[in-house]
Amino acid sequence: MAQITSPDGTRIVYDDLGEGPALIVIGGALNTRAATRGLAEDLAERGLHVLNPDRRGRGDSDDAASPPPWDPDREVEDIAALVEAAGGRASLYGHSSGAAVALRAAAALDTVDRLILNEPPYALEDAETPRRWSTQVRDLVADGRGGDAVIAFATVLGMPPEMAEAQMRGPQWDAVGLSLPYDSAAMGDEHGALLPVPLAERVTAPVLVLAGGADFPFMVDVARTLTPLFTDGTFLHLEGHGHDAGPEIVGPPVADFVLGRS
Repeated sequence: MAQITSPDGTRIVYDDLGEGPALIVIGGALNTRAATRGLAEDLAERGLHVLNPDRRGRGDSDDAASPPPWDPDREVEDIAALVEAAGGRASLYGHSSGAAVALRAAAALDTVDRLILNEPPYALEDAETPRRWSTQVRDLVADGRGGDAVIAFATVLGMPPEMAEAQMRGPQWDAVGLSLPYDSAAMGDEHGALLPVPLAERVTAPVLVLAGGADFPFMVDVARTLTPLFTDGTFLHLEGHGHDAGPEIVGPPVADFVLGRS
């Protein structure tokens, strides 16, 4: 376990694994670094130097910016500090809403070598649900109701409320739920979570966009539409695989891309 201090004083704790070109792994909503450790270990075994952080407000990392506002630029600063810790340059891998964090960082930093986005859950058409969710999660978390925020998030994704209550109540969910506004902010939920065209157009690094679509078929369409917005973008369909495809599926194409083999 290692740690860095972000410019606002937030302590970011991360796993430091392997040797080779640096890659920072950025998990999605509700993920601590425990959820991404399997992928991080797999990528380290494939010849990469992997930094696998707890995003701010999660796991062993704290959040000096809390209480609100939940500014997505703070997470970009966290990534910049991790890049510096990796030696001054790194590639970024982001999963789900973590892909939105990775995209924002790649658009802002000139120290990103390559960018991998795995099933970024943007919207292709204007919809009210992200806007309602943005307001709801901020209100719940501002009241300290992290557990209720998790339940609300699960139901937004389509889980029946009674199932969410049964499976997602407990201290671990209460704590990580307080960080959900960062995911909402990174996704641009207050604006409908539409494709972030201006951000994509600012990315100069090569980009690999992954999507399986077995759980959320719309994500394949999102990935196909997002990819051409990049100067150097490639789409890879992980056909038949879901949102949480394992390291044995995700690891090979990610490692090949970072190592310049694809």
